[in-house]
Amino acid sequence: MPHYPYLLIHGLIGSLSDLVPLFAAHGRQAHAPDLLGYGRLQDAEPSCITLDGQVAHLAQWLLAHDIERVHLVGHSVGGAIAMLFAAAHPERVVSLVSVEGNFSLADAFWSANVAQMQAPEADAMLAQFRQKPEEWLARSGISASASHLDTAARLLANQPASTLQATARSVVEVTRRPEYLATVRALFEDPLAIHLIAGERSKDSWDVPGWALEHAASVSYLPGGHLMMVEDPQRFVAALTGHSN
Repeated sequence: MPHYPYLLIHGLIGSLSDLVPLFAAHGRQAHAPDLLGYGRLQDAEPSCITLDGQVAHLAQWLLAHDIERVHLVGHSVGGAIAMLFAAAHPERVVSLVSVEGNFSLADAFWSANVAQMQAPEADAMLAQFRQKPEEWLARSGISASASHLDTAARLLANQPASTLQATARSVVEVTRRPEYLATVRALFEDPLAIHLIAGERSKDSWDVPGWALEHAASVSYLPGGHLMMVEDPQRFVAALTGHSN
């Protein structure tokens, strides 16, 4: 069986591009393209920054890079994008790994808070995180080591507050719809292999339906919390590469 590449879809803040070289060390190819509003695409019009917009953007990115099929990996908000992508483009998805991906509005509690902020409040929040990345890390129970602080600085610089708000509002709009969960459930009832990963510290706050746990190809709990890929990126990538061929 061919080794299909991984497509890494990050959450509300940051990027998963730091993981790409670690996949290469495992002899696997991974891609972490900038989402609309992030990285080199920070100037994207906020009205275009929606979950459906990201799905269309990623489909176009794969087409432009002549990549036919991928293992999808979605973290948090990226998990919701991954589910929508798999529903819209099933022929392109070999497997899907949801890393504490949003199943419902209950999962998106932080997005709900950000969505309700006024723009100056969101700007101030992100500025505070950037000024004191150790406090941002502490929210996920991560120590303020030099390597963690370096990673946090890059992740926090990867998007403006306007992107956070546009994304958060779309998350709230999409996950509150009954048809979203129906779409996700249909994916679990398909032959598609869907793996679930959570951090040992954060798993209890992940609102995973019983049917998802029942039909998942695997359920894994890794040491760490919601940002487990920041805490121990090598262990995280090793877990991902162990799920696919």
